[in-house]
Amino acid sequence: MRPPVLAGIDGSECAAAAAEWAAREAALRGTALRLLHVSPQLAGPTVPDPALERLHVMGARLVQRTVESLTARHPDLDVKGEQADEPPALALLGAARAAELLVVGSRGTGGFRDLVVGSVALRMAAAAPCPVVFVSPPADTSNDGTSPPRGTGQIVLGFDAHRPAGEPADFAFRTAEARAARLYVVQAWALPAESVSPRTFVVTEEDRATWEDQEVLGLSDALRPWREKYPGVRAATDVMLLHAAEALLNASRDADLLVVGRHTDPRAPEGRLGPVAHAVLHHARCPVAVVPHGA
Repeated sequence: MRPPVLAGIDGSECAAAAAEWAAREAALRGTALRLLHVSPQLAGPTVPDPALERLHVMGARLVQRTVESLTARHPDLDVKGEQADEPPALALLGAARAAELLVVGSRGTGGFRDLVVGSVALRMAAAAPCPVVFVSPPADTSNDGTSPPRGTGQIVLGFDAHRPAGEPADFAFRTAEARAARLYVVQAWALPAESVSPRTFVVTEEDRATWEDQEVLGLSDALRPWREKYPGVRAATDVMLLHAAEALLNASRDADLLVVGRHTDPRAPEGRLGPVAHAVLHHARCPVAVVPHGA
C-alpha cells in the first residue's frame, strides 16, 4: 500500500487551502489522505488543564469538519484525521516519515497578516524527510479553502545541469505525468568568471551565444534520463542569464506548481534551506514543492 499524502491543519485559512490541495493530489496519486491537527504552542511554562481540554475538543471538531468536508467533495478518497499532542513542528516531522508527501499552509494561526512563511513551514522546508508542498490561499479563496485550482496546466522545475539532482527532477516529471501537465524546466546561468575579469570590458554577442549554447546542450543531456523514463511528459526547457531565484520567480507567475530541491546534509540534523529555496518560498506566485535530495 502506498504511503499517504499528509496535510497539517490548524484552523487557519492557509491550512484549509493546503488540505484541499492535498486532497486533489492524493486523488491524482491514488493514495489516502491523512490529516494531522496541530495546535500552536501556548505561551508560558504551564497551561491549565481546562485550557488544554478545550483546545483538544476544538481540535477534534476541526478534524471532523475537515474530514467530512473533503470526503463530500472527494467521495472516492480515503480521508482520515487525527490530533497531535506534540509541538507542531515535531508532530509534522514525525508523521512525515511515513508519508509520500507533506502539504502545509505557508503560515498558520500563529502568523500575522503580512507574514509570508511561518516558522513551522520553514522548519518543514529545511528538515522534512519527504517532499513538502507549501500552499497559500489565493485572494478569492473561501473560508474552507475550496477555491478552484489555478489551472494553468504547467509545472516549473528549477534544475542545474552542472549538479543534477535526481529526486526533484523525478518528482516534477512524475507530477506532470499524473496531471497531464506541461513541464517547464528552468536553468539559470552566469557568464564565466574570466569573461568579467578586470582585463575584459566587453562580452561579445558571439561569446555570449556560444556559452548559452553550451548551457542548452548540457541541460538537454542532463534531462535525457527523465525524458526517457516519462516519454508522455511534454517538457520544455529554458536557460536564463539571471540569478536562479529571479528566474524561478518569473516562471512561477504562470505555474500551478514550482519544484525546487533541498540538499540534505547529515552534518546538519536540523536541516538547511538554501538561499534559492528560501527566496521562492517567500515570493513565488504559486504553490512550491521542496524536494530533499542527496549529493
